[in-house]
Parts: sequence; structure tokens; C-alpha cells
Amino acid sequence: MDSTTPLPDPRPVYARATEQAAAVIAAVRPEQLAGPTPCREFDVRALLDHVVVVSLRLAAVGADGVPRAVDTATDGVPDDGWSAAYEEVRTRVIRAWESDERMAAPTRVPWGEMPGRAALSGFVMELVAHTWDLNEALGRPLVLDPELGEFALAAAHRALPEPERDPRRPFDAARPAPEGADANDRLAAWLGRRPLDRV
Repeated sequence: MDSTTPLPDPRPVYARATEQAAAVIAAVRPEQLAGPTPCREFDVRALLDHVVVVSLRLAAVGADGVPRAVDTATDGVPDDGWSAAYEEVRTRVIRAWESDERMAAPTRVPWGEMPGRAALSGFVMELVAHTWDLNEALGRPLVLDPELGEFALAAAHRALPEPERDPRRPFDAARPAPEGADANDRLAAWLGRRPLDRV
């Protein structure tokens, strides 16, 4: 898909991505919260916090197109409460982005201003990537949806077309994908991730 091809509607894809993320989050056991993830700056607990906080920001953006600072809203989440915390916020995000007007309206996100359709596609990429991170950290309890991986990979190629990355970007330079890698593993490699058993 090139820059002249209309973007597909990301709303149903985002809803599916939240269902997949919710399933992986539901697999987290309290004793795994301090474990490492492929996203080096986060252990499992910090990654869960990040996913919930980014979702809270996305709900705010969906409401009026303007981001709001949300440092953390998860300090009070008990060790066994992450699934419930994410379930509540993902419902808010889907509701905030349900209008067709939001898809076309100018939307400010951390990486610039763009139509809502492009902004939400970027958030699909981030959520699918972090779901891969979490699934890796837990020992791959789920087989991740390859169609979500393909959508997120296309969004990643649009957002990050060059394999080398400026240090200010939140993703490392792209890595070669393992032979036979599926779409989710190719997404992870393009975003500079490597599986924990290869670190």
C-alpha cells in the first residue's frame, strides 16, 4: 500500500487488536509481573501500565482530537487486576472513536497532526507490537492473529519507512526477521525487537 492508497477503516481492526491484547493480558500471572519483556525499558508490570495509560490517552484523543497528559492512572491496580483495568479502558477507546467524523477530523497525536483514520492506524501498530512483547514475555501462551500483524506491519512501514532510526524515536533500528517469520514476528523485527530467547 503506497501513500496514495486510501487507508482502510482501522476501527474494526483496533477492536480486534484490543480483544487480542485482552486475551494476552488475561494470561498474566502475578508472579510474572517483574519479568523482562523484549521492550527493554519495561518489565511486565510497566508494560501493562504503559498499555493502559496509552489507551487512556487514546480515549481522550478520540473524544475531541486533542491529547491529554496521563502520566499513570494505574498505581492502584492490584497484581491480579490488570485484565479488569484494560477491559474498562479498551471499551472507552472504542466508544470514543466510533464516529465517522472522528475518522476524517484533524487529530493531534505524539507524532504529529493527521486525520483520525491515520492516527488510529498508528495506535493499532503500537498495540499489536506491545501485545507481541507481552506474549513473548509470558512464553507465548497465544498464537497471535496474522491479519492484525499484517495491518500493523503496513502501518509501521508507513510510519517508519527507513530501517535506521533516529535515537529520539521510540523504536530501535530494524532487525532482520527470522527465516519463516510470520507477520507479527516481522513487525517486531521492523520495530527493532528480538525474541527474549535470542537476546
